[in-house]
Amino acid sequence: MDRKKIVHRLDTPYSAVEWPQISQEDQDTILELLCRLLAPLGEHRKSYVTPSKGQRKRLRKPEAQGVAAAAAAPSAPPVPGLSAYVDVGLSAISRNLQAVTDRAGDAELAPDETATSKKIPAPYSLVFVARSGQSSAFHCHFPQMAALASKSRPAGKAIRLVGFSKSCEERLSAALGIPRVSSIALREDAPQAKGLVDFVREHVSPVEIAWLEESHSGHFLETKIDAVQTAVGSKKPRYS
Repeated sequence: MDRKKIVHRLDTPYSAVEWPQISQEDQDTILELLCRLLAPLGEHRKSYVTPSKGQRKRLRKPEAQGVAAAAAAPSAPPVPGLSAYVDVGLSAISRNLQAVTDRAGDAELAPDETATSKKIPAPYSLVFVARSGQSSAFHCHFPQMAALASKSRPAGKAIRLVGFSKSCEERLSAALGIPRVSSIALREDAPQAKGLVDFVREHVSPVEIAWLEESHSGHFLETKIDAVQTAVGSKKPRYS
């Protein structure tokens, strides 16, 4: 019979922040609507944007040859207007969420200065993250950041966070026409996106961050100590 012992460990007294629960059927519908919305961006990129072949080949290319090729190339149509409302990549989205949170804090401290500042881009309405196939360390911060960035907005306009549990990176990459896609953010009032935004807001609840309210309540929270029962391994023999 295995021996067991009690091990004590410290844990945070605050409530954990969870990703919104979304049924697989709703995830599939959201992914389909998202890919349809992004398809024009991918088609434009594939048709009119030359894929990079590396810096060395660009340096080796004669300058005169490059000028002649640019002159002979047909003029490309403008990028679809949706491009200005879409951000791609964990770093870019994280920076923008942080900037929104910082601006909200500055507005509380100095509302007059914030009102006279330069025009800022529209905030995010939806954030999509492909959670399958990558470590949680890459995206575990998104629930907290989305909740904090939505703090100064009405409940109906809160950022909706969609985490895809099935692998969908290849499909998103094909829709956008870029090699790898792990996360996409869509800004408010994006053209042709009303159907997607309405569906997500109807089926995905805003991120709840209970520990933030708990920290503002002013009540003392005792240190949380968990008692975990673990098995005691067999004693290793000593060799003299």
